[in-house]
Amino acid sequence: MENQSANVTSTLTLGGFKLMPAGRYAAFVLGTLLYCIIVFCNLMILIAIALEKRLHEPMYVLLFNLPINDLMGATALLPKLLTDTLTDSETITHPGCVMQAFFIHFYAAGSLLILTAMAYDRYVAICCPLRYNAILTSSNVIKIIILVWVLDFILIGVLIVLVLRLQRCRSSISNAYCDNPSLMGLVCADTSINNIYGLFITGLIQGLSLLAMIFTYFQILLTCLMNKQSDAKSKAIQTCATHLIVYIILCTSALFLILSYRFEQISPYFRKVVGVAVILYPPVFNPIIYGLKTKEIRNTIIKMFKKKTSSF
Repeated sequence: MENQSANVTSTLTLGGFKLMPAGRYAAFVLGTLLYCIIVFCNLMILIAIALEKRLHEPMYVLLFNLPINDLMGATALLPKLLTDTLTDSETITHPGCVMQAFFIHFYAAGSLLILTAMAYDRYVAICCPLRYNAILTSSNVIKIIILVWVLDFILIGVLIVLVLRLQRCRSSISNAYCDNPSLMGLVCADTSINNIYGLFITGLIQGLSLLAMIFTYFQILLTCLMNKQSDAKSKAIQTCATHLIVYIILCTSALFLILSYRFEQISPYFRKVVGVAVILYPPVFNPIIYGLKTKEIRNTIIKMFKKKTSSF
């Protein structure tokens, strides 16, 4: 262990995709195009909500945080990954690795927490419509948003600090990007506390979001069944369908990644591809789903493009 610690440097080696030159250029072009699409689509949602006064309601104010979170996750991963793909360097400094791991986990946990807050908004809107404005006041919405970001920062901050307290004895990472398991793989000390805390926050965040989804949508379903007005039913279903689709995509992607690590016959290369895809699925599909399924956002974006084209 002393010999290993002596060889530890501040520069870490990543386990990239090892592409051929032609493949590297193609992957760089496609990845850059994908990143541009992610930035453009998420910015459209942000601009639409920010500029349209009709969208300054609790539902859209909470939704405003989702594109911000998605842009954070995509930016934490893609620029560095694309640079490594093009230059074939596959190295990162230890502070850079820690920062990337923090923001990737911060983004993943934030996605679940934001969707949980949005589920509460839909529950109040459909199950307690007469008290909606009294419950979700501007101050209460701000408190919910602050709670989501602060809780996310504290939980992930402690996760990373627990790893940093341990002495490193390795400088090689098998993954194409840095995350908490990658950082833990660099140490040669007892990681029992890290494992327990990792399971704790995973159970807390995923369990909290899952229970919230089950409770809110069960109550919404009962309210819709008891409501005899067909218009009210269809509006409630349309409103909740978008949110539910986004949540299912997120959970399905995460579950697929977890299962890929449980089967030894799955190649490490495939795990790397799945790991990258899981991070990029939500930032790509979330703005498209909300832009297409949410009538108010869709109309606002169309209006913005019409104004832009008419000015030319």
